[in-house]
Amino acid sequence: MAEKVLAIVLAGGEGKRLMPLTADRAKPAVPFGGMYRMVDFVLSNLANAGFLKIVVLTQYKSHSLDRHITKTWRMSTLLGNYVTPVPAQQRRGPWWFAGSADAIYQSFNLIHDEQPDYVIVFGADHIYRMDPRQMVEDHIASGAAVTVAGIRQPLSMADQFGVIEVAEGGRRIRAFREKPTDAVGLPDAPDQIYASMGNYVFTTKALCEAVERDAEDKTSKHDMGGSIIPMLVERGEANVYDFRDNEVPGSTDRDRGYWRDVGTLDSFYDAHMDLINVHPVFNLYNFDWPIYTGQQTYPPAKFVHQWGERVGRAVASMVSPGAVISGSLVENSVVSPKVKVHSWAQVDGAVLMEGVEIGRHAVVRRAILDKNVYVPEGAEIGVDLEKDRQRYTVSDNGVVVIGKGQRVEV
Repeated sequence: MAEKVLAIVLAGGEGKRLMPLTADRAKPAVPFGGMYRMVDFVLSNLANAGFLKIVVLTQYKSHSLDRHITKTWRMSTLLGNYVTPVPAQQRRGPWWFAGSADAIYQSFNLIHDEQPDYVIVFGADHIYRMDPRQMVEDHIASGAAVTVAGIRQPLSMADQFGVIEVAEGGRRIRAFREKPTDAVGLPDAPDQIYASMGNYVFTTKALCEAVERDAEDKTSKHDMGGSIIPMLVERGEANVYDFRDNEVPGSTDRDRGYWRDVGTLDSFYDAHMDLINVHPVFNLYNFDWPIYTGQQTYPPAKFVHQWGERVGRAVASMVSPGAVISGSLVENSVVSPKVKVHSWAQVDGAVLMEGVEIGRHAVVRRAILDKNVYVPEGAEIGVDLEKDRQRYTVSDNGVVVIGKGQRVEV
């Protein structure tokens, strides 16, 4: 592709609905899948596609995110490639980013320095695989000002998404509405709608003009999906890109078209459970389109003891390097590096982040334990939800969530 493309990743989200996981970090920095951070998925998609000039706009509690990007996402400078975090810098006045559109407005210097033909604007907190090259090629061929990635969802779920309504022909967007209760089905599938994935490809001139115009509107929310896209839709210059047309190398029939907005504790938990089936709903083991992350020098995972019921074993689970499963049973779980599960403990349906330690005879069920949580001997989590609610966060679907470094009470 001869055209110059700059990728902007929006990573300034506060992630209030993921509390307490976002109490000490930005949402895109939340660990996911044992070895990764959420931001690794969008960056891997861009890198695999060959888009290697990437800026990550950050704001909320960004230290963990900045450190991860700086340590992990190093590119060769020989050809001018880079992945760099860019915090809010108050370039336009004494205020922080007022929204995602304002984040781009305040970062115009990045676009002016690079002088791209097209700008990719992707979110940083979704779990999916996508080849952005195909979307960029579709955008160029269409001649539109912006192309919005849409994923097909049941019409009955329209009130849960930003909905893209298309004109006859199925490409031009005629309306872009947030969580409508009266959405109209697609021309070729009346029982489906396009949900916005929060991924956009802009012609640079159109993006800059729209963002500048939005900046002058004091009543605007300065949001990409809520302000910029509707503006271009009204001008008839917005097209949709059907995510089902995206062919990712190595994808299976089961995980093709997978995309999850992990904006709530339950969706975050469910996305982890999607990883651990024999034939996973989302396959991390696709080596044709890898998800990259920083690899620490941990030793291999270890399973020890075999004496009666004191057998270290993990079933239907993913276990990361540095973990030790000692005389205990782990089922249906995602285990991160440096986790220790001691003898006679039972872990079922859990997400254990780095450094978690589970004491002897403890029971952990349907739970998310953030980094360095200590569960003492004999403690129970997820057994008595009413008791858990008095001490911890419990999601709408009954998943117990314990924040970073917290010591569990017996």
